[in-house]
Amino acid sequence: MEIVYVYTKKRSEFGRQCNFSDRPAELHVDILPDTSLAANFTVRDPCNVTVQCAEEMSEHEVNTERFESESRGVNHVEGGWPKDLNPEDMEATIRYRKKVEKDEHYQNTIMQIAGLMEHCCKQNNATDIYQEFFEDEDEEVMEESEEQPSAKTINVFRDPNEVKRTATSLSWHPDGNHKLAVAYSSLEFQRAPNDMSFDSYIWDIENPNKPEMTLKPVSPLVCLEYNPKDSHILVGGSYNGQIAYWDTRKGSQPVEMSTIEHSHRDPVYKVIWLQSKTGTDIFSASTDGQVLWWDIRKMSEPTERLVLDPSKKGNLDNALGAVSLEFETTMPTKFMVGTEQGLVVSCNRKAKTPAEKIVCTYSGHHGPIYALQRNPLFPKNFLTVADWTARIWSEDIKESSIMWTKYHMAHLLDGCWSPVRPSVFFTVKMDGTLDVWDILFKQNDPTLSLKVCDEALYSIRVQDNGRFLGCGSQLGTTTLMEISAGLCTLQKNEKALVSEMFERETKREKILEARHREMRLKERSRADGEESAAELVARAEREFFDIMEAEKKKEEKERDTVKDVLLLE
Repeated sequence: MEIVYVYTKKRSEFGRQCNFSDRPAELHVDILPDTSLAANFTVRDPCNVTVQCAEEMSEHEVNTERFESESRGVNHVEGGWPKDLNPEDMEATIRYRKKVEKDEHYQNTIMQIAGLMEHCCKQNNATDIYQEFFEDEDEEVMEESEEQPSAKTINVFRDPNEVKRTATSLSWHPDGNHKLAVAYSSLEFQRAPNDMSFDSYIWDIENPNKPEMTLKPVSPLVCLEYNPKDSHILVGGSYNGQIAYWDTRKGSQPVEMSTIEHSHRDPVYKVIWLQSKTGTDIFSASTDGQVLWWDIRKMSEPTERLVLDPSKKGNLDNALGAVSLEFETTMPTKFMVGTEQGLVVSCNRKAKTPAEKIVCTYSGHHGPIYALQRNPLFPKNFLTVADWTARIWSEDIKESSIMWTKYHMAHLLDGCWSPVRPSVFFTVKMDGTLDVWDILFKQNDPTLSLKVCDEALYSIRVQDNGRFLGCGSQLGTTTLMEISAGLCTLQKNEKALVSEMFERETKREKILEARHREMRLKERSRADGEESAAELVARAEREFFDIMEAEKKKEEKERDTVKDVLLLE
């Protein structure tokens, strides 16, 4: 393996060309201290010293010896054939092989080698070559690391423009995670300054001084995603609703963009790559209430469209604004949308009609759902982050989440699961705090709470190994952090414990849901009973007044009869 570091600089910035060459270290002068000079030393008192506002530099330079590496390879070719035999001639080699196999010396040699090989195989089967001799010590170390979760800042990437913008979206490079793509935009409606830059950047995590590449969209990017199948391609959603994709091999300008008339009408808050054979399919969500599917090979118009109308009539005026998206590759027909109204909409892409595509909704938040993600090891359970709390849901429970955090004093703006530990998730808040939650350790408070910066944190993204994470702030500062080993290493029996916890909480919510349903039925039946009693009272009153009227008429008739008798007498 060759380690190469390329220094790039414009030719116009160079002076006279320097010719460098490698040479070993040389000792030119070695001056030893002279103790006799100490007797003539005179202390200066007072001592006048001049100071300049400049960094003091050493007058000497020392070059250390360089480590020189050389790449070597071995080419193996087929050998062992006689000179008069052509190894590429199949018939000749078969005849020669049969001749050798009939030789008695060859058979005896094979029998001897077979005995040795059989002995080695038996010895290998009898010995566990994967036995861990220091497993207990590792567990002790792991327990110590669990007791003291921590995180440290590795690097800080700042928006290089004078007018600072919010780092709205982060995306890790799919191969090696040595690059980080950051989308910058101002989400305050019509408050963006005229001189604000539209550029977004790709950073090398080892070099925070200058971005590795600049992406130049026609409108600020709200979201940005690497293609998991082709690390040279990125797709972004713009503030004006357009979708664009870049190929880093072709420069900073977008390769192709969606047309204005067929794009979203509001900012595109999320784009996701679909699992397809071509690796060119994506879908996007916007607050205009639409989910659009695209093929980046032909972006003149979307391949499919879904209006998030809860009445299932496809009316765009009644649609719910989409803020977050979730798509799990193991469930290719399902996807979920987090809306501005606090609802999670579960959809089925393969349904025949638009009305059947909206399957159900989950209600439990008071504001926009900024983050929506399925658990990487338990896809039936998903995380939502909105308003002042984060909630964990089960697909089987529609009316309530199965677990939730306490209500914080500051708004939660983003969150995600750990890709390696099913019990760990991260949230960022408006007060600049990063919270790390481990629901196996405790559920009421975060396991680790860290003040990252003074401004609001708008985005968070974790590497695939779970060790490094990036947080994007309101002023365009992206902080790269490394968390302790205990928070990114799968614990003993963690999968079983988390599965048991999710099942237990799901069962509890089902029981509570059934109890609430039963109470509602009783209240309804009681209300029906009260209505029937009122009807009985009304009917009794009517009967009473009817009887009274009949008695009055009867008395009047008798009175008239008596009068007639008296007149006749």
